[in-house]
Amino acid sequence: MNSRETQLKAFDRLLTIMDELREQCPWDQKQTMETLRPLTIEETYELGDAILDKDLQEVKKELGDVLLHIVFYAKIGSETNDFDIADVINSLCEKLIYRHPHIYGDTKVKDAKQVKENWEKLKLKEGKKSVLEGVPKSLPALVKANRIQDKVSGVGFDWEEPQQVFEKLKEELEELQEEVYQQNQSEIEAEFGDVLFSMINYARFLKVDPENALERTNKKFIKRFTYLEEKASEMGKSLKDMTLSEMDIFWEEAKKL
Repeated sequence: MNSRETQLKAFDRLLTIMDELREQCPWDQKQTMETLRPLTIEETYELGDAILDKDLQEVKKELGDVLLHIVFYAKIGSETNDFDIADVINSLCEKLIYRHPHIYGDTKVKDAKQVKENWEKLKLKEGKKSVLEGVPKSLPALVKANRIQDKVSGVGFDWEEPQQVFEKLKEELEELQEEVYQQNQSEIEAEFGDVLFSMINYARFLKVDPENALERTNKKFIKRFTYLEEKASEMGKSLKDMTLSEMDIFWEEAKKL
């Protein structure tokens, strides 16, 4: 691995290149925080894909893209004299030191759960009115639900055992079925949301990231369905012309692969 000196030189090189691009490149000159925002979100998802695929070379590449965006935002901030990259880093360092009193102070902790609880308590001391203030409004609903549950758990609002959560899930499923029977569309949607929320909560107790789990299933389904399409094409058929039993043969083959 590279030495700390080499790492710092690499970071300095990036800052220099960012300065040059902002001064000389027409595209980079036009960018604002608002125009970069959707690109940053896209890059973050690409990093997430690489992590799920366990492609470390791609992770390295995507980390670079995310780092570029961080440096870009800091450069724009420096142009309006609001903040620069040193302010960003120092602010982060100060927060990390403050929120880790078991490392930089006299606080004693016995496990990661207690560290997490202390973290949320310290955030409230910083002036936050609710532990949920740290959950971004624009998060996708599934990710947001997971973060909400994680946050309230940090202050002790939680079930004690996985079985309790599973019983709650069964209760929500029964309530959903009742509304389906009643054919009340508005209530069906509400109860379906409760089922999903309970599923996400149960995943947390099983130490499963629901976003990762669902994305793994998405990828698995895509691979199997693509195999099905390829086999249909080899036979000179369209999927629309095949029966479900015919398609199921190739689906089972895909599962074995």
